[in-house]
Amino acid sequence: MAGLVDKAKEFVAEKVANMKKPEATVKNVDLKTISRECVTYKADVNVSNPYSTAIPICEISYTFKSAGRVIAEGTIPDPGSLKANGDTMLDVGVKVPHSVLVSLAKDIGADWDIDYELNIILTVDLPVIGNLNIPVNSVGEIKLPTLSSLFGSKTEL
Repeated sequence: MAGLVDKAKEFVAEKVANMKKPEATVKNVDLKTISRECVTYKADVNVSNPYSTAIPICEISYTFKSAGRVIAEGTIPDPGSLKANGDTMLDVGVKVPHSVLVSLAKDIGADWDIDYELNIILTVDLPVIGNLNIPVNSVGEIKLPTLSSLFGSKTEL
């Protein structure tokens, strides 16, 4: 009987390993809003769901790095579901305190942008299998807003 159970476990493990899974890519990272407390960046994450049923997203966790150090991290609980047989675009808001941006002055000073690394983990709840983590990473640079872009490039007298 033990041999039969082992064969069943092996069969299920092989099927799970070879089945299609949702995939995610970061399409864009850009400035979203500026407040008194922080600057919020928006990461557009496209997730493809190969299944014929919607899949609930348990949480989205992120780590935002620049100049080799973590400048923001967080978790977004229960952000919704992935559409069945299609793509879902997620808006992941990353809040960076102003004090952290000031400490990055050396990186910002040369070209008025932030070189970043964004690591996101989407945790989805697959029926029968349970929670599945979908990692997605992006590396790039974000141009910082200039005073003229914040207050308009034309001044009226």
